[in-house]
Amino acid sequence: MASETSEFVKTKIEESALVLTLDNPPVNALNMQMLEDIGRTLVRAAKESSVMGVVITGAGSNAFCAGADLKMLQSLRPEDAAKVVSAGHKTFGEIENFPKPVIAAINGLALGGGNELAMSCDIRFVSDRARFGQPEVTLGLIPAWGGTQRLSRLVGRAKAKELIFSGQLISAQEALRIGLVNKVVPDGEELRAAVDYIRMLSAKVSPLAVREAKQAINRGLDEPSMEKALSHEVEAMRVIAQSSDLREGVEAFLSKRPPKFTGN
Repeated sequence: MASETSEFVKTKIEESALVLTLDNPPVNALNMQMLEDIGRTLVRAAKESSVMGVVITGAGSNAFCAGADLKMLQSLRPEDAAKVVSAGHKTFGEIENFPKPVIAAINGLALGGGNELAMSCDIRFVSDRARFGQPEVTLGLIPAWGGTQRLSRLVGRAKAKELIFSGQLISAQEALRIGLVNKVVPDGEELRAAVDYIRMLSAKVSPLAVREAKQAINRGLDEPSMEKALSHEVEAMRVIAQSSDLREGVEAFLSKRPPKFTGN
């Protein structure tokens, strides 16, 4: 898969990771074109067997993404609201349900739609100078690109309400404490940490198993009971039981050699 460039989104391959860089100075604010470009990039990456996972980061050092482009909202009419909201839901849903791991490498501000984008990723590695928040209410808005739902699932209902109602910004260390992010690293090392994580996966795990585990987790969280949630593990194991990756993994373990997974 070759590196590609659009007006607002840049991509390149680093080892087994596709690095997708949001590039809309000065704060990488999201517009409709960027949302579409992210979706198109994911479609291509899903088909590329050499790509084990995707890393999303922001250009520059000021912001991962400071939210939606306010020009898009300045003259928002009721009849346009559903279109704008649905565009964010679609793209962030594509990230959340992408069949490979998606890691956010957060290198500055992750606010509003930027934090919502980050929350749709599987894992978040962040600079120690990063800051997070859903400040939409201070603009007369709500977090409508999944923020009201994903934030409460990550940090709990009460903490999500506290942050959304106030528009308060929090530090990387506080984000780690409440479970919003996975790991805090020294500033400038977040992208390397994310790429290294994908490289580690490529060297030791089955892409098929990771895909099925991700799907089971995501689907199970939406089920009303544990019994129904566990049914997704059964479905995943039916797929895995037919796979060459399962046979290779067991044979490699018994032979005391590294596995050579194909994702099949």
